[in-house]
Amino acid sequence: MVQERPARVERRLAAILAADVAGYSRLMHRDEEATHARLTSLLTDAVNPAIVEYGGRIVKSTGDGFLAEFPSAVQAVRAAAQFQTRIRELSTADTQDTQIAFRVGINVGDVIIEPHDIFGDGVNIAARLESIAAPGGVCIGSSAYDQVRGKVGVQFADLGEQALKNIDRPVRVYALVDGTETVANAAQAMSATNSRPRLSIVVLPFANLGGDAEQDYFVDGVTESLTTDLSRISGSFVIGRHTAFTYKGKAVDLRQVGRELNIRYVLEGSVQRSRNRLRVNVQLIETEVGTHLWADRFDKPVADLFEVQDEIISRLASALNAELIAAEARRAAHSVNPDAMDLYFQGMAFANKGTTKEYAMQARDFFERALILDPECVEALVGRANIDETIASALLTDDDPVPRLAAAEDTLNRALSLAPQHALAHLLLGLNKILTNRATQGIAECERALVLDRNLAHAHAWIGLAKTFIGRAVETESHVLEALRLSPRDTRSYIWLLIGGLAKLHVDDEEAITWLRRSVEENRNHPIGHLWLAAALARLGSLDEAKAAARAALALNPNFAIRRIRANAPSDNPTYLARRERIIEGLRLAGVPEGG
Repeated sequence: MVQERPARVERRLAAILAADVAGYSRLMHRDEEATHARLTSLLTDAVNPAIVEYGGRIVKSTGDGFLAEFPSAVQAVRAAAQFQTRIRELSTADTQDTQIAFRVGINVGDVIIEPHDIFGDGVNIAARLESIAAPGGVCIGSSAYDQVRGKVGVQFADLGEQALKNIDRPVRVYALVDGTETVANAAQAMSATNSRPRLSIVVLPFANLGGDAEQDYFVDGVTESLTTDLSRISGSFVIGRHTAFTYKGKAVDLRQVGRELNIRYVLEGSVQRSRNRLRVNVQLIETEVGTHLWADRFDKPVADLFEVQDEIISRLASALNAELIAAEARRAAHSVNPDAMDLYFQGMAFANKGTTKEYAMQARDFFERALILDPECVEALVGRANIDETIASALLTDDDPVPRLAAAEDTLNRALSLAPQHALAHLLLGLNKILTNRATQGIAECERALVLDRNLAHAHAWIGLAKTFIGRAVETESHVLEALRLSPRDTRSYIWLLIGGLAKLHVDDEEAITWLRRSVEENRNHPIGHLWLAAALARLGSLDEAKAAARAALALNPNFAIRRIRANAPSDNPTYLARRERIIEGLRLAGVPEGG
């Protein structure tokens, strides 16, 4: 029988242009029909003619933007410069809060061609370059810059190597300089941001889109409460509400706000109430180039306004904590002379990647390096203790967990001697006690952490874990659900789902599978999730699936054996120990080795 040859994939080298409208969601919320009409007009009168003139083609539209392909980088840059200039000309009469501005990214790469789309790393990089371009600006990668230098009659500012989201290597970025500034000014603006305080942010007064003056008190309350809660993030520098409210009702240039207040980030948003529903839109912007780092929307039925306000604030504060740390880690990765906090942020970036021994040890190395530079760096102390607790609780090594947990407790006590009100240190001290058969004391420490920072959603999950360890697994679900309610998109939600799944393994194997599948889907780099899923599947007779889950766990943690579970004794509660034996039996059925 003659085998058919696989269809040949069509590839070619191309210049890829990605573009979108800055602040499109805000513009649409303000006036959908006018924004749509204006965008259509600009595409027809400015964008499309330039693309056609320089031999390009629009591959696909994305609602607020488009992806285009050109035969050369020179033609792509000329087209972008032409339509950006034309858009500015056509928009001179528009007010700043209604003005449409495109952000453009250009990259050269080898792409896969399909009739109505193109794919490949080169496309992804173009999209990421677009995301860091200023409104009305153009950013190009070094692959494009090498082709256009000296050929297009425009100047570029070298922004240095940038860490782009989901791109595994830094990309050198160049920004097109328009007629309003010089190359030196653009580069100076970029370097000036390096002196701005880390985690520095202002919460601009949220816009009341409903126009109902009676709702102003609620909108202002969201702004004030969020300012207060963000100031609880350890190491943050938050501009006070009185300064922030001087911008109320004004159309502002966010890059100018960053320069005036000497801050790195701005949070802006809007509130709209329609009958019995409330919609809140927020976006986090990096001020040096106006990059949108993160956005979210909350759409809630209104029963008790203040209860809704508390929930929104808690969810926002938790999400922003993770986003700001990720942004600082990206900056720190390119620091020539990193200090202790630069190293701390890089350690946190590895800690957040997943619960594997490799990530944990890389994170711990950064925290250790930070402590060499500054032995009293509280954040690095807390980070190191967190990693030691993770290694022990996730069973990542054959080492006796007792000395590691004891060392973590000493480190946390040291951190609390330097910063007695450090909420995360109290939380981790609570976890340490939960993991060392002191669950009641651990719960009390977690509750103390919540008094200091009500947005520590993680604390609720750890309290739930403690309930499982003391034989009250039926109570765990409510605590985990509270953590998920406060921070539904948290980077650690897979751990909370895992805790819920472990509790269900003590109660109902079928429900446990549902929780554990969700945990694995959230983060496949967490071996314990695969292991507990394997145990649950095996106990219900799904042995093929159970063995596959066990293999996935052992691929992440090759030396794991059941002996690690027996060596790790977080509780001597008889109910817990009896249920743990059921889990161990499930692991045996799934093919997990017993170990020596």
